[in-house]
Amino acid sequence: MDAPDHHLVQHHQLPQYRLKNQFLAVLQALLVVQEDHLRRTARVEQPMAIQYAGTGHKVLVVLFCGNTTAHCGEGCQSGPCTGPPAEPAPGPSPAPPAATPGSFNIVGQSGVPAMHAGLMPNGRVIFLDKLENYTQIKLADGYYAYSSEYDPATNTAVGLSYETNAFCSGGAFLPDGRWLSLGGNAPLTFIDPTIGDGFTAIRYLSRSATDSSLNGQSWSEPGNKLSTARWYASAQTMPDGTIFVASGSLNGLDPTVPTNNNPTYEILSNEGISSGTSIPMEILVKTQPYYMYPFMHLMVDGNLFVFVSKSSESFSVSTNTTVTNYPDLPGDYRTYPNTGGSVLLPLSSANDYAPDIIICGGGAYQDITSPTDPSCGRIQPLSANAAWEMDSMPQGRGMVEGTLLPDGSVIFLNGCNQGAQGFGLAADPTYTALIYQPSMPLGQRWSTGATSSIARLYHSVALLLLDGTLMVAGSNPVQMPVLTPVPNQVPSEDYVTEFRVEIFTPPYLQGNNAYLRPTDIRLSSLTVTANGATFLITLTAPTGAQQVQVVLYHGGFVTHSLHMNHRMIVLDTTGWVAGATAQTLTVTMPPNSNVAPPGPYVVYCVVDGVPGTGQFVSVS
Repeated sequence: MDAPDHHLVQHHQLPQYRLKNQFLAVLQALLVVQEDHLRRTARVEQPMAIQYAGTGHKVLVVLFCGNTTAHCGEGCQSGPCTGPPAEPAPGPSPAPPAATPGSFNIVGQSGVPAMHAGLMPNGRVIFLDKLENYTQIKLADGYYAYSSEYDPATNTAVGLSYETNAFCSGGAFLPDGRWLSLGGNAPLTFIDPTIGDGFTAIRYLSRSATDSSLNGQSWSEPGNKLSTARWYASAQTMPDGTIFVASGSLNGLDPTVPTNNNPTYEILSNEGISSGTSIPMEILVKTQPYYMYPFMHLMVDGNLFVFVSKSSESFSVSTNTTVTNYPDLPGDYRTYPNTGGSVLLPLSSANDYAPDIIICGGGAYQDITSPTDPSCGRIQPLSANAAWEMDSMPQGRGMVEGTLLPDGSVIFLNGCNQGAQGFGLAADPTYTALIYQPSMPLGQRWSTGATSSIARLYHSVALLLLDGTLMVAGSNPVQMPVLTPVPNQVPSEDYVTEFRVEIFTPPYLQGNNAYLRPTDIRLSSLTVTANGATFLITLTAPTGAQQVQVVLYHGGFVTHSLHMNHRMIVLDTTGWVAGATAQTLTVTMPPNSNVAPPGPYVVYCVVDGVPGTGQFVSVS
């Protein structure tokens, strides 16, 4: 393997990287401003949220503070604080160790830095990265691969090519199973002249559960473009299979200057073709500069729950209107560049598929000195008088990401206890898995799991595999790959580009549980419809098994602690016979596409809390 010149881009400072690679003089000046402010305004509930311009020409301090008394201070829209916050965010809460904590195991090499990831219908994982001056794989043309296909069965990766720089893109699955990557950043022709401008790019990747000839095929870019440039855009599949694409930077420059920003949305057809129109979105406009990579979840009423910065709303795409404004979430910023984790908790008929959303972690400003937020807010947006129920993790975490498990629990992984998103802006990695049990009473939901030996900071990913384990990869918190720590650098190069791939084995597969899986699982159809239709599942259960749960699971597009489109639906079943080994279940699909928008999903059968190997189905 060729050794990387990890200072290459630092010797060619490019405008589109200034948001992430701040200059020392600007940082020092801003820290002085911040410290002086905190001395003079002891009433302020939290540190100033600073967005560093990094241009060398000016120092800007911009605050978006929300609209409640929990978010106030000099420079905020709501003015200085006149008293304590109406509802202060809770501090860290101790969590007991889990009786079965799970385990981490290093299994392979990713081939490319794992900035984006997704589980494909062939059971393999696609890693997608930005243009780099080094990866572990070279393509036939002699240039490095910036995407790879990783096979969990063999723990090997093959390189895939693309045509445009996918740096910090968004994405989603189309109804036909193709995976989309949307937007990106500018070309770096002095590194690789074969890669073009990605700001308006739409990339397509096809994989199949039944057609192995697609394995290893590269990205397709037929020339379809977004209507406007988008770097750091989020995407959500709608009930009709169209793709809602929101936010992003127009050019990668200073987000405190509105002309650099794209606080709009556009709609792609169910074939992934843009409508050609970008429409302003009020919540993105008002939350600038904290407007990129918003959290979005499709709700049972067909509207979107949209969260950005500290604010959230129910948004009707069909009428382009805000349906409901929700109270601001107490605490620090929760989205880029201080992203926490957002999870739509499992949906079921037991509560009419009502959404229940948790958001954890975050931070105060974009610098390595930023504290991180231990608090979590949980909200049922469609309930009467929806409000945030506050909880907290054992420690503050930025860049933490939550992944649903088939048993209904959530695993929170990765991130840091100090710092923010950006190159060299994180310290104090958080290595321990946190286990969240949504159905437990408040104050009893958190426990600590196993501890990894690998720092997973900026540009890390975690996602569920067919066998019920989690793949954990990435961490590339430097402008270009660094294989050995370089001390005393600004931005920091204390943490290297991480190619090692881990498997986290959840508690439900630890020890003897690994031998208690349901087996011989067969579905009567691999094409199912979200209209209340039924299908059959036959399986062999362990001797004496008492309960079964069947879930419909969509892992989505994973990047920057966001799991775009991530959802899990508990399906109604009949036919289970407690204690029998041979089982035949009648399974009922969700009532409509608001609950399960079209695309590829995995069906997991969970017997007495232990999942069998999942199988991909196509939901229409």
